[in-house]
This record gives sequence, structure tokens and C-alpha cells, in this order.
Amino acid sequence: EYRHPITVMVLHVPVENDSGEDLKLIEGTESSPFINNTDHDKGNLYDGKNMALFEEEMDSNPMVSSLLNKLANYTNLTQGVKEHEEADDEEGPARSKKPVKSPALGTLIGVYLPCLQNILGVILFLRLTWIVGTAGIMESLAIVVMTCSCTMLTAISMSAIATNGVVPAGGSYYMISRSLGPEFGGAVGLCFYLGTTFAGSMYILGTIEILLTYIVPSAAIFKAEKKEDEPEALLNNMRVYGTCCLTLMSLVVFVGVKYVNKLALVFLACVILSILAIYAGVIKTAFEPPDFPICLLGNRTLQNHNFDQCLKTMKVGNVTVTTKLWSLFCDSPDFNATCNEYFTLNNVTVIQGIPGLTSGVIRDNIWGDYGPKGMLVENKHQMSEPAADTSQDIYMPYVANDITTFFTLLVGIYFPSVTGIMAGSNRSGDLRDAQKSIPIGTIMAIATTTFIYISSVILFGACIEGVVLRDKFGDSVKGNLVIGILAWPSPWVIVIGSFFSCCGAGLQSLTGAPRLLQAIARDGIVPFLQVFGHGKANGEPTWALLLTGGICEIGILIASLDAVAPILSMFFLMCYLFVNLACALQTLLCTPNWRPRFKFYHWALSFLGASLCVSLMFISSWYYALVAMLIAGCIYKYIEYRGAEKEWGDGIRGLSLNAARYALIRLEEAPPHTKNWRPQMLVLLNLESDHTVKHPRLLSFCTQLKAGKGLTIVGSVLQGTYMIKEDEVKKAEQSSMATERTKGFCHVVASSNLRDGFSHLIQTAGLGGMKHNTVLMAWPGTWKQSNDPVSWKNFIETVRETTAANQALLVAKNVDSFPTNTDRLGEGTIDVWWIVHDGGLLMLLPFLLRQHKVWRKCKMRIFTVANMDDNSIQMKKDLQMFLYHLRLDAEVEVVEMHDSDISAFTYEKTLVMEQRSQMLKQMQLSRTEREREIQSITDTSRSSIRRKNQTGASGSESDPSRQLEGTQEDEVAQLIHDRNTASHAALNDKPDTGPDRVHMTWTKDKFLSERNRNRSEVNMGVRDLFNMKPNQSNVRRMHTAVKLNEVVVNRSQGAHLVLLNMPGPPKNRSGDENYMEFLEVLLEGLNRVLLVRGGGREVITIYS
Repeated sequence: EYRHPITVMVLHVPVENDSGEDLKLIEGTESSPFINNTDHDKGNLYDGKNMALFEEEMDSNPMVSSLLNKLANYTNLTQGVKEHEEADDEEGPARSKKPVKSPALGTLIGVYLPCLQNILGVILFLRLTWIVGTAGIMESLAIVVMTCSCTMLTAISMSAIATNGVVPAGGSYYMISRSLGPEFGGAVGLCFYLGTTFAGSMYILGTIEILLTYIVPSAAIFKAEKKEDEPEALLNNMRVYGTCCLTLMSLVVFVGVKYVNKLALVFLACVILSILAIYAGVIKTAFEPPDFPICLLGNRTLQNHNFDQCLKTMKVGNVTVTTKLWSLFCDSPDFNATCNEYFTLNNVTVIQGIPGLTSGVIRDNIWGDYGPKGMLVENKHQMSEPAADTSQDIYMPYVANDITTFFTLLVGIYFPSVTGIMAGSNRSGDLRDAQKSIPIGTIMAIATTTFIYISSVILFGACIEGVVLRDKFGDSVKGNLVIGILAWPSPWVIVIGSFFSCCGAGLQSLTGAPRLLQAIARDGIVPFLQVFGHGKANGEPTWALLLTGGICEIGILIASLDAVAPILSMFFLMCYLFVNLACALQTLLCTPNWRPRFKFYHWALSFLGASLCVSLMFISSWYYALVAMLIAGCIYKYIEYRGAEKEWGDGIRGLSLNAARYALIRLEEAPPHTKNWRPQMLVLLNLESDHTVKHPRLLSFCTQLKAGKGLTIVGSVLQGTYMIKEDEVKKAEQSSMATERTKGFCHVVASSNLRDGFSHLIQTAGLGGMKHNTVLMAWPGTWKQSNDPVSWKNFIETVRETTAANQALLVAKNVDSFPTNTDRLGEGTIDVWWIVHDGGLLMLLPFLLRQHKVWRKCKMRIFTVANMDDNSIQMKKDLQMFLYHLRLDAEVEVVEMHDSDISAFTYEKTLVMEQRSQMLKQMQLSRTEREREIQSITDTSRSSIRRKNQTGASGSESDPSRQLEGTQEDEVAQLIHDRNTASHAALNDKPDTGPDRVHMTWTKDKFLSERNRNRSEVNMGVRDLFNMKPNQSNVRRMHTAVKLNEVVVNRSQGAHLVLLNMPGPPKNRSGDENYMEFLEVLLEGLNRVLLVRGGGREVITIYS
């Protein structure tokens, strides 16, 4: 792939202060997108003149020289150190601090050895031989290859993430949360915490198992008198000693972590010496196998704790006597005693437990030998006579399976032996070059441990007898650790080494887990964990340690290493799954910030690793996998519900953006089908002077109508210019959405007048296929009381624009009486008055409302109007059939409107309406006259100012009288601008353009003559008011409004909500005010009304 070289040129400009000294940079904090910000530098850094062109932007865009200086001086502190220093600051600023040493750990000490120590552990020493014997060499290799491939692929993904910028100390939690967002980060962070905590339980159980089984078996508190009671006694001992060990380790961690860190080298040495001792023992078996005899009865392996010689009888002198083995199977030491049938039929045989590397035993161990709990460990190649009665076998000293074994169980038990790959990234703060050391050290450690595990599986199968491998606790070799008998020079090397290794691993888990929980708590994304962010004065996480100890105790009470191992396998696999997903997601999204220095990664490898993690989870234990996913899912939804206010530039946001873009492009390909149509709302809100919502119930109604589905855009307009109103616009957006917790988008625009602002919203709100198709607004209830016609003219123009844009319109009257989202309306009705069909929106809206709990108990009634020549009975049947096909449950009523003469009331009401309209027009003319007077005064003032400016052109620039005149001119100009802006909409709506519409400088004579002409016109208009007759078209419309209102009020006055077809505005704009009066009469006497106007398309269908 060809890449263009990029040359970066840095301009260095010396900046000096007044005294000529170079300005010194002040150390910043890590709060900006760059590593250190320049908040302290604003006052004195840019006093020079060389960069004056950029000085106004210096606060947000620092000079490159200062930025590079801070980058070079950056120090990444160790995890915990920064918190401790902050605690010291709180104690007192004068307190002396030791200088923090710069990190100096390389790849070997900082990453490779810690990973090696964390990966190699308790499973290798206590369970690997048993896994090889039970699963066989081939299936054991399959387990090792699967698990190590999973961790290797995860390490590759982790290396890519870790080298994509500076990784503060925090390990996998930091990487996942910053890559996948706070929801996934919190869920996976807590899973990783639980995994680390249960790992502590597993290490403590391993420590106690080594102590009680192989070092001091006599220390057991609970002793089994019968063989069948031994497993229960062992578990009880593990619980008691495990609790004591946990308490002791917690105290050590509480007193001081530094002691744990000092012992880390000792624990690492124990692990390495133990591994070397195993390899040395394997080499020694090739030419001198150790002597560990195994006693077989027939083909059954015997526990040789209670006898010395593998004989039924033996000669002492010349007398044949029975042995201790005889006493175990017979009721007395006499030869005529009653013995176990199998003991009588079969002879005892002695074989070597470790035949050696060259013995060919590898052929017997190729394949596995699974079985149920209690199945005896047998050598298939030995001859035996089966007994008829096997009921007594469980009481005999045979070696038997303590649990039911199968392949998937062994995967879950083995997986913890490959965890620990995050040890390097957890120590990233201590590394000299984390971006170089983490990939190399982690991958090398995994490669080394994979080689150790694969070679161990093969060598164990090649050196050790199969019955010994399947003997989990070494009962057939006098209670020795099976891997210990292979080691050179002594089994005690492995026993002591593994004991200290498990102790160290347990201490490190109890040290790391509380700090991880503290980091999650301090991030503030999981509110109920806030208390665990606090600790001792130096930052040690005391409360987190207590919780960790409590959860760890749960694992110890389980008491079985084999039962705890699959639990922590789930949590670690969950963590690795999301590391792989994070890398794959960032790679596929190609985000601009995704530039890892580690280049050997690919999204396909990450997806393969994620798939392997999921597969291993369900292979190991499907029910544990479901529980782990349920826990992670609950945490995710909790963080999402509480509203994580963190923005970390995570990949999920990028994925959402890409998905949204793709969906929007697909939506553009074709308009939505009628079956998919739902109201996508644009809610037009009016704001008070303090930017609070004037009608908050409008948002409540929108929420009830949407029920959380579809698009909601809340739109508002502020009068003014955006440059001046920018802060107010942002504040208004926040308050608009917070009023009723509406889910959707807010769009507040600044415009010179409300009319244009709402027009812009209707035209431009939404994007692509996600544009609104319905406008919701409140009825202008005070339009009659207002002297300014702007409010109702804006309303009518909005109705016209929605019609022109083919958008539906919903107008809520008396919106402040609508129910809130917390109200529950009782039994009642939603009445639909279906007068004209304009797309079926009237039918759909009540159905949508009844989906919400506020309206759920309401019944739907549909009224339609029949004229005298209509068949009302047939209309009712047709309407019922139509509703049946629409699958809507509603009562149907057909209301007949009889032809009647126009009443005197209607005639008089129309006359009053027209007289009022005419009077307002005369008042408007008077207002126009006053505006002309202001214009004349302004022109006179401007000509006077212009003359003064010409005569005083040679005066001083700082003349105070001239500045005053300029100020007066600005004030007058502003007055005229404001006046013209306020009357802009009213003036533009006049259809005729007479001489009063021409703006010009008026002469005094022309002004006086024009004023007298207008006054005479006004006087004539007032006289005509009392002689006028109403327009017949207006009378008919008023008649319809009055009659329809009577019918609606009669039938629906008690309804919870009335939905009514909204008649369209007149085509002739001179009748706009009459239109408002008609609507007012139509809605008179009704409480909650929703006027509905369709968008010109069908929105409901009878088809499936």
C-alpha cells in the first residue's frame, strides 16, 4: 500500500514579555483533548506582536511551541499514585511531596514476566495432569489450542487498542470503556472485576488444597471416618481454612500493598523454578525413571495410604500372614474371614507410576477416559474378573472419580490457566514505552506459555501411567502431588513452589480487584458504586476491598476448585469478547482517531477471537454463560437507564452513526408504505421570556401519541439574530426537552420574526427519510384579546404551509387542560367527528392514543354527518364494516343535520364579525399613518446630522459632541429597524400596493395632504360600519359552524377528547380573520379539542 509522506513544519516564534525575558510555560492538567491544556497560560503567553493575527483564538488554539513543550514533559503516573497525590493535596497544600520517578520498566520486567507469572498458576500444578489423563493427549491438545488461540487473538486486538494513543493505567476496563462506551465499559468492567475476584477465590482454594492434601494433611479439622465421607470433609476443611486465609490476605493488602509488590519477585521465582524442575524431571525419566509403585487389584487402582506393601499375604519368617491390604477388604485378618468378592477373584499387581519417556506409555494415553462420579479408575490393559455384587465398591479403598467428567467441563476448568494476559496493560503506567512493550511482551508471554502447556500435555502423557494421571489427588502415590513425583530433584520443589505461587496470585488478585472497582466507581457511570470510590487518606480502596473480600468468600464457600474455575472463566471470556469486539468495531468504522502503532491486526482476526470467546463460554457451561450475559445485560441497561453522561468518543457511537446514515439512505429510496406510516411529529412550541415552555402539556400529548415510537422534533423560535442569541438558543433547547422528558430532538432557531422562523422549521427540520410528516401546535387562545394581528396571521400561514408541504396538522385547543403523562383517565370516550375524509388520520390517532396508559381505559366513538338526501342507516352499516376491516373497536353514530333557515343569531354574529374586522382595518390604517410620521422625523434628523458632519469634517476624531450625535443617529436607526421588523409580517400580507407602501423621503406639503386624505378615509370608513350588510358567503359559513357546534356539543361535551376535521383557510387572504372566527364558533363550549388536517395521503389501510 503506497502512502504519501507527510511533512510537518513548525514555525518557532520567540515570544517575549516587556522585560525581554522568554515567557515560561505553566504546567497544565489533563483536561483537554491534548494531554495538557493551557488554561493557566492565557494571561501572559501571548503579549508579543508576532502572532497578533491569531491572538483572539489563542485560548482555544494554543501555539504549537507551547503544545510540543507540554507533550515532551508529559509523565504517565502509576495507577493509584495520582489518586494518592490528590489525597495529599486535600490534606494540605504545604505538605511536602516526593518527586515522582519517571517510569523506566522495559518489556521483559514490565510486561513479559508479569504476564508469565499471571498465566502460569494453580491449574498447571493441580489439574493439568488430571485433564491429560481424563481427556487424553489429543483432546487435551485441542483444549490447549482452543484456549490459547482465544487469548492470542485477544492479545492481538488488545495490542491494537493499547497502541492507539496513550493508555493511562487502568488496563482492560479503560480500553473497553473508551472503545465501546460507558454502558459496555461499565458492564464489562464489572465482569472483569468479578472474574478477578473469583480468581482470588480459586487461588486461595488452591493454596488450601496444597496445604491440607500434600503438606500437612494432619491439620484437617474435619476428618472422615468412612471413605464415602471424605469429599464432604475436604470441602468443609477448605471452607474453614479458606476463610481464615482470605482474612489474613485481606489484612496484608489493607496494611500495605508495597509488601505484596516486594514479594512478587519471590513468587515469580517459585513459578519459574517449578517449571524448570518439571522439565528436568522429564529428562531424567528418559534414562532413570523414579520409583513410584502403583498397586492394582485386578485392573482397579488402590489408594495406598493405609498399607505399605501391595500384597494380600506375606511370609514373616516361615509363617504366612495377612497384610494391611487384606484387612481393608476382609472383616478380619484371619484366612477364613469373609472378604470382598472382587478382592477374592483378583490378584494384586504392582506397576510403575512413571514408566519414563521411552516406555511407550504415550500410546495408552492418546485418548480420553470420561466417566460419571464414583467411576473407578481402571487400567484397561490389566486382566480382571468382574464381581457380581458391586454395591460395596464405594466403601473400598479404590481410586474413583470425585466428579462426573466430560470434555466441556474440562474446558471450563482449564481456561483460567490461560488468563492473565492483561497484566502488562494493567501496568502500562510503569512502562518506559507502553506502545512498544505491551504488544511484544504480551504476545511473547502467550507464545511461551502455549509452548509450556503443549509440551507439558505431551510429556505428561509420555511419562506418567494413565491411572496415575486420572488420580486427581495422588491417592495412588501415597498422597503425593502427581506433577510433583515427576519433578527433579524432589516432589517438595513443586509442592512448595506451587504453594507460594498460589499465595502470591491470591494476594495480587485481592490487590488488583479493589483498584479496578475503585476506577469504575470514580468514573461515575454506575451510581450505586459511588461509595466504593472512597478509601483511606492515601487513596487505598478500603470499601472496595471489603466488597471484594465478601464476594471472594462466596467462591470459598463453594469450596471446590473445579466448581469455581468455570465461573471465573465466564467473566474473563466476557471481557476478552468485548476487547475483540472493540478492535473489530474500530477497524471497520475507520474512525479518524484509529491509528494504532501495532499494525499486525485485522478485523477478521478480532471477529474470530470474539466468536471463539462466545463458543468457549457455551462449551464450558451454557448456564453459567447465560448468567454472565444476564449480569452484563442488567448492568448495561441500568447504566443506560440512569443516563450515562460520559462521552468518550466510543465505537458504539460511531456504529450508531454509520447505521443511521445507512438507514437514512435506504429510507430515501422510496416513500414509506401506508402500513408503515406513523405520525413523525414536529411540535411547534412558544417560549416564555425566561425560555420556559409556554404549553408543556403539548409535549405530554405528543409523548402519549407517540408511545416512544417514531420521530419527535421539538421546534421553537427566538426573535433576533443567531450571533446575538446563540447562548439563549442552546439554553432554550435544553429546557424544551427537559420539561416533560420528551425523547426526541430539539431544534431552536433564531429569526427576525416568528413567522419566518416557523416557516424555516417546517421546511428544514429533519434529515432525509427522517423528516416530519405531522405538525403539532397549540391554538392561539388569546388572538381576540390581542391588538396585534401577527399571532393569528402566523397561525393561518402555518396552516397554509403545512398544507402546501403535504404534511398533516394537529391543533390542540385548551391544551393546558390536557392530561399529563402521570394522569390516568377513567372510563370515558374519545369522540371522532368524521366530516370529510382526508387520509384516515382521524381514525388512526385515537388508536395510537389508546396504546398509552393515560388513555387506555377510554372508548372510541365515531360520529359522521349525514345530509337530508343521504341514507343514514346504510351509512352506519358501511362505516361499521369499514371499521371492522380496519380492525378498530369503536361505536358508530350517524348524525343527521336537517336543512333549516339561517337564524337571526347567525346573521347577527356574522355582522358583528365583519364590523370588527372592518374596524381593525381602520385601526391598522391609523397605525400606518403614525409610522409615516416617524419616518418623516427620522429623515429630517438624518439630513440635519449629514449637514453637521459635512461642516465639521475637519474636527478632531475624539470630539465628544460628534460622538453623541453618532449615538443619537444609531438609536434612531435602531428604533426604525425594530419598528419595521415588528410590522414586517403585517405589511407584507396586504394584497394591494398603494402609495402608503412606498418608502421615500416625504416633503412637508405632500405629507400634510396625504395625512388629511387618510383621515377623511378613516372618518368615512367609520360611518360605513353602521350601514354595512354581511357577506352571504360568510353567513353560510357561520351557519355551518353554529349548527355543527350545536351537534358536537350536544353529543360530545362530556368526552375526554374530541377530534374534529379542521376546515382549510380561505384562498382569499382578506378573509383570514373571518376564518379564525368560524373556528372559534365551531369549537365553542368544548373542553379538549384536537383539530386534525390530513397531509393529502392515505395513512390507514384495511390490508395486512
